Amino acid sequence: MFAIVRAGGRQEKVSVGDVLIIDKVSGKPGDSIDLTPLLVVDGSTVTSDAAKLAKVTVKAEVVKPAKGPKITIMKYKNKTGYRKRQGHRQHLTQVKITSIDA
Repeated sequence: MFAIVRAGGRQEKVSVGDVLIIDKVSGKPGDSIDLTPLLVVDGSTVTSDAAKLAKVTVKAEVVKPAKGPKITIMKYKNKTGYRKRQGHRQHLTQVKITSIDA
């Protein structure tokens, strides 16, 4: 059994026991969060109807906060001596899927 869930503006394919990294969510390690299912596949049964998906719950447990890769932003203008350097690391959260209840 697996599900396609919405997690932070993206869609992720998950099954029970999977550990994935999503955009930052509020919560401390050990907290439980609910993810919105978009599609559920159980053997040969595929559920994509909104009314049936409203009854499906996908629960995940917050494992730890994480950070994305360092991104370097460099701005430069010719002949003026203008240079600007900036860095960024996106805040993320590592979660573990605990259950998919259909």
